This record gives sequence, C-alpha cells and structure tokens, in this order.
Amino acid sequence: MISRAIRFGLSPCPNDTFAFYAALHGLVDTHGWKLAPHMADVEELNRLALAGELEMTKLSFPALGRCLDRYGLLSAGAALGRGCGPLIVCRPGFDLERLGSVTVAVPGFNTTAFLLLSLYLGRAPQARALVFDQIMPAVATGEFEAGLIIHEGRFTYGNYGLAAPVDLGAWWEQDSGLPIPLGCIAARRDLGADAASELQGVLAASVAHAQAQPGVSQQFVLAHAQEMQPQVVAEHIGLYVNEFSRDLGQEGLAAVEELLARGREVGLLPEASHGLLAG
Repeated sequence: MISRAIRFGLSPCPNDTFAFYAALHGLVDTHGWKLAPHMADVEELNRLALAGELEMTKLSFPALGRCLDRYGLLSAGAALGRGCGPLIVCRPGFDLERLGSVTVAVPGFNTTAFLLLSLYLGRAPQARALVFDQIMPAVATGEFEAGLIIHEGRFTYGNYGLAAPVDLGAWWEQDSGLPIPLGCIAARRDLGADAASELQGVLAASVAHAQAQPGVSQQFVLAHAQEMQPQVVAEHIGLYVNEFSRDLGQEGLAAVEELLARGREVGLLPEASHGLLAG
C-alpha cells in the first residue's frame, strides 16, 4: 500500500510558496496526504526529477519531457501565462547579433528558459549554468556578456544597470499564439492514477485558497523570498499565479504540447515514451 506521506518538491519562489501554502499547512482537504516540502532551486528540482527522487515535484517543462517514463503532469499548480517569459539581459551597448557566439549565463539546461533560447537561436547556445539569482550580478560585473533570467528578475534587472533586448516569452507568444509554459507539478507514476487525481485536487484547492485569502501566507512567502521587496513579491505572484495555476485547461495543455513538440523537432528533447498526463 502506498504511504500517504510524500515528499513535495517546490521552489522558494513566491509563486510556489504562495500557491501551495494551504496544502502544506492543512488549510484545505488533503485527502489524508501528508506533504513534506523539499525546497530547492528549480534546476535542482529538475535534477531530482530526472533521478526519480521525489514523489511529487515542481519542475520545468523540458525536464518533464525528459522524464515522462517516471512522472506525469498534473493539471493544477503549473506556471503559465502571458507577459511572463524569460528575458535576455546584457549591459547597454551589447550587440545582439553576437548573442549566438558568446557564452550566456543560464539558469540551467533543463529549464524552459534554456529551451526557449535554443529555439530562438535555432540551436543550443554556448552557455554556462548558474543559480538564477547569480546571473544578473555576473552580467553586471562583466563576467558574462549576456544572461538569461527568470522569476522576479524581470522586475529587478534594471537595478543592476542591465538592458533586456529580448523577451523570449513575447517571442513565443507571437510565434505560437499560445501562453508560455514555464513550470509544472508532476506526480511520480508509481503513485497510481487515483493518487494523482487526489493530489491534483489538493493543489487546485490550495491555489484557490491562496487567491481567495492572499494575506494568509504572507509571512511564509516573505520568509523564503530571498529578501525581495514586498512590492516585487506581489508583482511576482500576480504574474505567475493565474487561471492556469488552478487548471491548465485546453489552451494550457496545447501550449505544453507545442513546446515539447518543438523541442523534439530540433533534437533537444527525446521522443515521448508515455502520455503527458499523470494517471
């Protein structure tokens, strides 16, 4: 019999701590599931998912595309939207024509950001992976000529004196006509279909609780928010926690399928060995 206690991987970013606070703290019906949080940077969560370590976890969509044999997508808890994609940042005066020939600081090779940059360039770029909050300082000091930023970086890159000549989310939206799929929650397939359905309901209820009572989680969110200003935290949550977070719906699923299909077409993702959804 499967234990009702599972490890739940999530990032310390405000959208995750806000959306899943209620589930972690028993403020919604968890159907007896005990969620033990494992907080880590999204690329670390991607690595753990590729190893099958956590029963349920946040991960980037390209990482999901690489571990569909072990994990299935839950339709609740995802981060999709419009106007929320990764940005290319550089110091003023950088010649964008050189983007394909310089080493770009990226938040990980399994991230949606890296896949989008590869699709934008038509090939995988020269890149070095850094933890996402190290990228802007590294570009500002000249260690890298360009960086690929995610999360709250879109609100704070100007503080480092950087420019953002390319919005990869806007490029994706214009090219595909679909919202940008950034991250999702997946359940390990050995939990079974019934468990996946219950956990999906728990996450949906948690997101609904967060949106209905946004102040409840404030201290928890700020405690994990890497000392961001409250206004930045609020903007971050408002951008990344939206209707797709409760349920992907047909449009959200279409966006995910299109992103993964494009990754496979250019050889950056393997052919699917299993269906996309859990259960």
